[in-house]
Amino acid sequence: MRVAENEPFIIQRDVEAVMVPSGQSITLKLGLAGYITQALGGSFTLYIEGNLYRLSGEQADAIGKEVVRPPTLPPNATEDDVRELAWEQMRGCFDPEIPINIVDLGLVYECKVTPNEDHTRKLDVTMTLTAPGCGMGDVLVADVKEKLAAIPTVQAVDVQLTFDPPWSQSMMSEAARLQTGMNW
Repeated sequence: MRVAENEPFIIQRDVEAVMVPSGQSITLKLGLAGYITQALGGSFTLYIEGNLYRLSGEQADAIGKEVVRPPTLPPNATEDDVRELAWEQMRGCFDPEIPINIVDLGLVYECKVTPNEDHTRKLDVTMTLTAPGCGMGDVLVADVKEKLAAIPTVQAVDVQLTFDPPWSQSMMSEAARLQTGMNW
């Protein structure tokens, strides 16, 4: 999805979004104008009247963009295939204020795939936040759940937040440290 920096838009229908950084849900009304400040991982960060909002990719048509397509698995996919796709999906989860995905930020500690007797799977994710009081925590957890639940054969997703160990910049990937200038 290609978006020019600060690309203007007009809301084309009433649409639910999330205020950044409070995490509060809000309805953006038809006709509001603003700018797309970030388009990463299938979601958009919108700047409207001095505030930032996160819009999910499933609602992209409300700003004239293409709706995000769901992930696919090959026939007879293994648990390893599902785990690999789950990590890929989580690389599409971004804090609306930081243009780095949560995997490269080092926020995801574990992703476990458990097969069920009916050939569905359950995913258990353990993750953290950059700070315990992060207002976007519930939004990030919901984004992870939404992206993982979209994987074919995944019947349940459980995301547990932990602050043990607490997040530190040393948990970031080398690419993320370079991108933020924190390469020590």
